[in-house]
Amino acid sequence: MRWSEHVRREGDGAARCRTTALSFLQSARSFEVCCYMKNRTLNKWVRVEEGESERKPRPRTKSTFGQSHDPLLRTTQKGFILLRLHRKGRMKFLELFGRLKSIVIGMIHVKALPGSPLGSLKMSEISEAACREAAIYRDAGVDGLIVENMHDVPYSLSVGPEVSACMTAVCCSVRAACPSLPIGAQILTAANQQALAVALASGLDFIRAEGFVFAHVADEGLLNAGAGDLLRYRKQIGAEHVQIFTDIKKKHSSHALTSDVSVAETARAAEFFLSDGIIITGAATGLQADPEELRDVSRSVGIPVLIGSGVTYDNVERYLDANAMIVGSHFKLGGHWANEVDLQRVKRFMGKIRKLRQ
Repeated sequence: MRWSEHVRREGDGAARCRTTALSFLQSARSFEVCCYMKNRTLNKWVRVEEGESERKPRPRTKSTFGQSHDPLLRTTQKGFILLRLHRKGRMKFLELFGRLKSIVIGMIHVKALPGSPLGSLKMSEISEAACREAAIYRDAGVDGLIVENMHDVPYSLSVGPEVSACMTAVCCSVRAACPSLPIGAQILTAANQQALAVALASGLDFIRAEGFVFAHVADEGLLNAGAGDLLRYRKQIGAEHVQIFTDIKKKHSSHALTSDVSVAETARAAEFFLSDGIIITGAATGLQADPEELRDVSRSVGIPVLIGSGVTYDNVERYLDANAMIVGSHFKLGGHWANEVDLQRVKRFMGKIRKLRQ
């Protein structure tokens, strides 16, 4: 269920909103009581502390459901009905990004790091280049950033400590350049524990993880599922506030091993293994995801669904129902991932997004 389904103007379907809320509660595996209201100045949903609502709710018990003092809903002086329930995954996403749909995350492809075959720059130059791209994205109005070592080709399944150290330095610089934006990290290939450590040390908010559920054959070799080890590591290092968005049926890979498992079934498995969000992609970098897969996955899980490749100015309408879109190639000069970020392309895209959101 979408957040927009749960919020109604007073006098316009309040009873239906309550019925929807109760139905949602009954279907939720896990939930957390909370309260949100629309901040007109910020144009986003913000969490409201208990004392800020017009009336404090009675304790939430089955006997109070549906009564006049329904603890799930409250009417504010502004005329909004507040739903006091949200799935934990989507609630965390909402708190991080300030909205639930059509978030745009700009991709920063870090220059080749020291030790990689194409590495030639000093660390200061690499960090400066990443910060320039971050500033372009920030000034163009994107909703978040993700930092990835895309230029470290060919990728290795065994990532050395120098990669973690260099990515931490870059991410710290990007965080300093954009202190208020949600920022994430990805370390190729499938260096998910290293990405978590980098995120924790750099003050980042999320990571993108490959190889979370179901083994598959990638161009780097065989990737095994690592959800159990990854979430235990997150717990051990005290990084539970760092969200993990997970690729399923990942690009640049063969999925013959799991050809009898659909994308929706894979997404449900990732949700069951406590993923904070599902990422679906096309077959390769820059290739668009299947809108049908977006619909199937969105109907199958109760956590955010992100598009991880192929979103452009011309096809963005197909993906507006996604919770977020990670955009890299389209924002680069000529639409090629290895080029520099083009400010005009980003501004044009974000201008269209703002109109479509209205």
